[in-house]
Amino acid sequence: MTRSIAEIQDEVVEEFAMLTDWVDKYEHLIDLGNSLTVIGNIHRTDENLIKGCQSRVWLYAELQDGKVRYAADSDALITKGIVALMLRIFNDHKAEEITKASLGFVDRIGLKEHLSPTRSNGLVSMLKQIKFYAIALQAKTA
Repeated sequence: MTRSIAEIQDEVVEEFAMLTDWVDKYEHLIDLGNSLTVIGNIHRTDENLIKGCQSRVWLYAELQDGKVRYAADSDALITKGIVALMLRIFNDHKAEEITKASLGFVDRIGLKEHLSPTRSNGLVSMLKQIKFYAIALQAKTA
């Protein structure tokens, strides 16, 4: 049975709560980034670059069996971990679920407040792009 976006977010919040300080949390993000399935070169284009990120972040989305499947990469370790975390939460869900999902987990794990202002802006841009792709794919199938 597929877990809901809210269930995955709760799981992420629990994981981050078990880590004692932000050094450990950053290391966890880096580990997540290292496990990210990297976007294919065909999708590593300027069109798929997320605007507003300090680092270069590529994000691509497509529908597979009625669910949104994202692929991404970044040229920065922590940013790659952040995008890996986002994909863990939003991958393989219906577009409608993604567009309606609450993003409260970001505040619950304290991520925005522990990022530099430019990385925090990049995180917001990343989340907007994830939702934008879901909206576009939902409209395409309607």
